[in-house]
Amino acid sequence: MATTAARISLGLTGPSIPTREQLRFQLDHALARDAVHATMDSAGLLQQLRQRGMEGMLLRSAACQETSPRDRRVYLRRPDLGRRLHESSRDELMGRTKSGVDDGRIVFAIVDGLSALAVERHALPLMDATLPLLQPDKVAGPVCVVQQGRVAVGDEIGHLLRAELMVLLIGERPGLSAPDSMGVYLTWAPRPGRTDAERNCISNIRLEGLNYADAAHRIAFYVREARRLQSTGFALKESASSTATLE
Repeated sequence: MATTAARISLGLTGPSIPTREQLRFQLDHALARDAVHATMDSAGLLQQLRQRGMEGMLLRSAACQETSPRDRRVYLRRPDLGRRLHESSRDELMGRTKSGVDDGRIVFAIVDGLSALAVERHALPLMDATLPLLQPDKVAGPVCVVQQGRVAVGDEIGHLLRAELMVLLIGERPGLSAPDSMGVYLTWAPRPGRTDAERNCISNIRLEGLNYADAAHRIAFYVREARRLQSTGFALKESASSTATLE
């Protein structure tokens, strides 16, 4: 109990678990449900990006409805729509690329996923820890803030911005002990049709899980190795010794 948040050794009151543990379970379940249905504060994230001197760009997935952009029901029932951009966002990115503004090396995206709470809490602190570890001239394009998105939406964004590497920060599916866990997915040469086997993932980024500094060093490791191998996914392996020596 002292070393894990897992529900073990809860004790018994007669044939049942103690009332305290039953109430804690109900609370954690409610927090997880709230995280899934919460709406990301996109305006707040964009403002914080501007305060850091970074350009932000608000995008929507195809799961966003014109009449009700905050409705999560379509997003939850149609994962396929969350994997591609809304037509208006696609047109905006295409127009930007045609203007010659972007010829990206590394492009960052912040996506609400299944826990808007996670990216609101952890996305920008993680970027603050990560960007100093990367070559500034290799980070290009706006930071894309995506409403109602899934992991694969980054493939289309990265392709349209001609990114060499997509680094996507997304809220993970909440659990009963972690409603605010964030994941990072790195995809070399992103384009529609990439599979999960072609990505690398860093998960459980939160205060009680993987801390920002360790996650940032893992991202830097993957970025360096992806450039060396010209690939991510199953071709890029991480070992304990490799991450222990990260600078």
